Amino acid sequence: MTSDAQIILQSWSPPLGVNLGLGLTVGVYVRGWLRLHATFPKLISARRLAAFLTGIISIWIAIGSPLAAFDDASLTVHMVQHLLLMAIAPAFVLLGAPALPFLQGLPQLIAQRVLGPFLRWAPVRRLGHLITNPAICWLAATLALIVWHVPAAFGAALRWSWLHDLEHVSFLGTGLLFWWPVVQPWPSTARWPRWSLPLYLFAATLPCDALSGFLAFCDRVVYVSYVSAPRLLKISPLEDQQLAASLMWICVTIIFLVPAIIVTMQILSPQNSRLPETTWAEAGEIVSRPRSKDKNSPEMPPEPSIALVP
Repeated sequence: MTSDAQIILQSWSPPLGVNLGLGLTVGVYVRGWLRLHATFPKLISARRLAAFLTGIISIWIAIGSPLAAFDDASLTVHMVQHLLLMAIAPAFVLLGAPALPFLQGLPQLIAQRVLGPFLRWAPVRRLGHLITNPAICWLAATLALIVWHVPAAFGAALRWSWLHDLEHVSFLGTGLLFWWPVVQPWPSTARWPRWSLPLYLFAATLPCDALSGFLAFCDRVVYVSYVSAPRLLKISPLEDQQLAASLMWICVTIIFLVPAIIVTMQILSPQNSRLPETTWAEAGEIVSRPRSKDKNSPEMPPEPSIALVP
């Protein structure tokens, strides 16, 4: 570790709000998962629990770990953050099927009196139906990628911490939207034919390839803040930019290629496409049951219509 890196690390302090928020999120999910698993062992498998925890850990690495201390000193580190928030964490969070565990993990008063009515509210349902359209999901993620990598916006985010936080939130939010049509977590329903998803994923690689190609082959440092930044990797700012671009190019290709192959195999072999666990239709029936009065039985959400997607 270089002396500059040691100085940066010594001046860094863990973000208390981020760590508390992520810890609370994990606590609610795990509580709900355990309650569901006790009565319906096949409803949400341990693989989904592991996926959700992987997603939360990815978010923590990006914005809650010491990695965040170096994002204004190295474009490569900054690109790792972006990849975690846009492409990796959202996919794993949605693979964890968070709706049911959260509804079970939250206090009954909040789930029934606050969250349920809010999500059943007609304007919220219409908004959910609109923003989960695959075209909107793809466009939102693409715009977030392009806008935040414009040099002026990128530099402003490095100068102002509140804008940097907004950048991270927008990457995570649009990442969740982007992966929603691919993962289709309960209680969502398919809006486009399944065969369109590989094309959807392929189209998403195009803006990433264009950006990474530009950064890799540009003969100047695009983000001038890094020209005078401390040296972390003992490479020049231009080499750091090329490394960041290569990382983005390779990782995005792999991250989008793997689910495209999986979906294609499911289409070609439909009899093998369903995971060996309770179907989401059965989950909807379970959710619609009234809450049990048995103290040893987990309380179930009152009805399945509290979903964002009708």
